[in-house]
Amino acid sequence: MTIINEKFTVNTKGNTDIVDITNNIKNLVYRHSLTNAIVHVYVAGSTVSVTNIEFEPGLLVDLPEALENLAPIEKEYHHDATWHDGNGYAHIRASIIGNSTMVPLIEGALQLGQWQQVVLIDFDNKARIRTVHLIIEY
Repeated sequence: MTIINEKFTVNTKGNTDIVDITNNIKNLVYRHSLTNAIVHVYVAGSTVSVTNIEFEPGLLVDLPEALENLAPIEKEYHHDATWHDGNGYAHIRASIIGNSTMVPLIEGALQLGQWQQVVLIDFDNKARIRTVHLIIEY
């Protein structure tokens, strides 16, 4: 098995900023002209996630609202008492969603559903520059 490593950066606004990174992934994967592969998408950081969603206005409101119910921003977190950085909620949200996803490449095409995109969600309470890693196995 051969492995190709690629990466790109994403500037975020923080505060549950949801960024569609599908085209970034496609551009890096398709330039290798592979037929079949496994594409692992990973973002480093404990207050950021990568997942799949339909990137449409309704869900861009629904997902943050659902996460607010699970890990409210205004709740007192033990993390904040320790570090005094006010982002305990961001760590919880990122842990729930996770920091990686996998997309198969079959017959030269990434296997995303018609309404499915890969998104990066930055939960931190400030703007950040995030690095997304692609591990392409074929």
